[in-house]
Amino acid sequence: MRRPEPVLAFDPALLLQARGEAGIDVAIFDVDGVLTDGRIYIGEHGETVKAFSTLDGHGLKLLAAGGITPVVISGRDSAALRRRVADLGIRHAVYGAGDKVEAADGVLAALGSDWSRVTAMGDDWPDLPLLDRVAFACAPANAHVEVKARVHHVTAAEGGRGAARECCDLLLTAAGRYADLLRGPLHTLDGTR
Repeated sequence: MRRPEPVLAFDPALLLQARGEAGIDVAIFDVDGVLTDGRIYIGEHGETVKAFSTLDGHGLKLLAAGGITPVVISGRDSAALRRRVADLGIRHAVYGAGDKVEAADGVLAALGSDWSRVTAMGDDWPDLPLLDRVAFACAPANAHVEVKARVHHVTAAEGGRGAARECCDLLLTAAGRYADLLRGPLHTLDGTR
């Protein structure tokens, strides 16, 4: 069997930005509007249901396999979100964060990283302080206009529909790890932590 060669390509200038001057070792993702399409379903008994993309989930696992730590920081909290984060094996998550910069400061301290080595992806105003601080900022195609105007890259895909995967692929390509992951064992990463 022939080893696959990457088909995915990004603009070289974008890859330089996504690499960051110090190298990227942490990627922070918002949830509603980034890992989901932003809609929240509330059942008659108050339960919250959210839909997540398997493309995004696999991208987050690939990111971790490629040496970039995925982090979730959400302004909301729900059983559905906690279940998805646990299923993906994401070890660093902050739920119900009123101040996302403060939440990120704590995670970065625990990881021994700093803002010059961080990417973040968000879609709305509460994400702006975080996006303004990181080395490389992304937003999904359906993000609020003020967010899209202030980030380095706006994905072609919408939130909850592959936007996070596009960001992960970009980061892995910029770090020179995408091709090796594609050439490695091509199997599900479910059950791997």
